[in-house]
Amino acid sequence: MRSTHFLLIALSAALPVVTHAQTSTNTPATQIENFELQNDTIMVKGFGEMGSVATEGGTVSVHVKESKDISNNQKMYGASVTLSAGQAHASLVVDYDEMDGLTNALDYLGKISYNVTPMPGFDASFTTRSGLRAGAHVDRRQSAIQLYLQLEDTEKIPLSASQFTQFQNLINEAKASLDVTRGKNSSP
Repeated sequence: MRSTHFLLIALSAALPVVTHAQTSTNTPATQIENFELQNDTIMVKGFGEMGSVATEGGTVSVHVKESKDISNNQKMYGASVTLSAGQAHASLVVDYDEMDGLTNALDYLGKISYNVTPMPGFDASFTTRSGLRAGAHVDRRQSAIQLYLQLEDTEKIPLSASQFTQFQNLINEAKASLDVTRGKNSSP
């Protein structure tokens, strides 16, 4: 009987921890996605397409986003990156506060060389909160450095230098567009 009470107490103490762990894994990774989940308010989601890049793995599109909570007069900004390959679609959001880090990372990765490490191979990457990963990979120095994008757990999408530059330009344009939109919205 005593061991049964101990077991029940141990299970009841562990239950809130297990429940919390399950709940936290379903929470969106980005601030703008969490912002958009508000109840009891009018939420307006504005968007605009910056452009797309055709790759062997599908088409990668970049959009800008503005989300407004009308009831509380609050706004959040970001960009979304979408991969469309046949019937499959994957989309991730990048918060506005991550855009500088992403643009800097894309600039670095676009210029990366074998000098980054004395090792024969390397993988260099930058990952946003939502799981958008941009990277450069090489197994041995005789091979060409492969640039890639990856959306969460999808396959890596290889990009040529030209495709990578196109994607980088779209992200830079998205950041500039959001800067202008934010500037217009902050004026009296």
